[in-house]
Amino acid sequence: MSITLSHISKSYGTQQVLKDISFSIGEGEIVGFLGPNGAGKTTTMRILAGSLDYEKGSAKICGVEVKDVPMETKRNVGYLPEQNPLYTDMYVKEYLLFVAEMYKLGKEKQKRVDELIDLVGLRGEFQKKIGQLSKGFRQRVGLAQALIHDPKVLILDEPTTGLDPNQLVEIRNLIKEIGKDRTVLFSTHIMQEIEAVCNRVIIINKGEIVADYPDVMRLTDNTANEYHIEVEFADEVENIPLKSIKSAETLDKKLYRISAEKNIRQEIFDFAVSTGNKILMMRAVERKMEEVFRELTAP
Repeated sequence: MSITLSHISKSYGTQQVLKDISFSIGEGEIVGFLGPNGAGKTTTMRILAGSLDYEKGSAKICGVEVKDVPMETKRNVGYLPEQNPLYTDMYVKEYLLFVAEMYKLGKEKQKRVDELIDLVGLRGEFQKKIGQLSKGFRQRVGLAQALIHDPKVLILDEPTTGLDPNQLVEIRNLIKEIGKDRTVLFSTHIMQEIEAVCNRVIIINKGEIVADYPDVMRLTDNTANEYHIEVEFADEVENIPLKSIKSAETLDKKLYRISAEKNIRQEIFDFAVSTGNKILMMRAVERKMEEVFRELTAP
């Protein structure tokens, strides 16, 4: 596994931020890390990046314990924090060469910097000072510095915050391209990012892992936890007395949205027949990702 967290706990004073969390991420996965503010996302990512110690448990990068061999694990990790730490008075290429020197790339640094300038789309901007760049291009510089040493694992904390729609699409595509030959873990508050980029999603709330969906599509799949269906009757119905129903919301006098434990199409049909009613429309409803997220992270 590229990333392995096992029973990690972390506290700041009397406040416990992470509570015995565990998950593993394999090579080549692009995993979205979701959670409300204060859930523990950034703390988890800092632990994996080797910039924050942990009290209990085990954190491994490519099979190596982070706090036991910190320099080796950091060589395998590229980290872009939420607050992109750039030297704004430096030119783009100058800054990337500086970072390459820190990683001791030696004679390869010029070639590697040129490769990354093309990879992240900075060819038209590399002669500018970083302070002159838009937020989108600054994020590209941040991605380039995280990739400079060709890490096996890339950790991105809110990489698309503050970007306009065009920049969002560009960074999404860039992350997907980068993720073809390395493991990517990134946090975001934007649900569309998860659907567009990830093949897996992990949700954390109040320092605990509350969901881990190996397939992003299952997050809104009716078969995952509940079955949601809309049904319109010919005549108004006051009550639908079926045992499998968890809730029934009246959308109109004759239109209902039903949440159930399973597919109850046949039961609804039988109910309509037994009451002399007719069904005008019945369809499964896919839950929105925002709905699922709110259900899993409700206060």
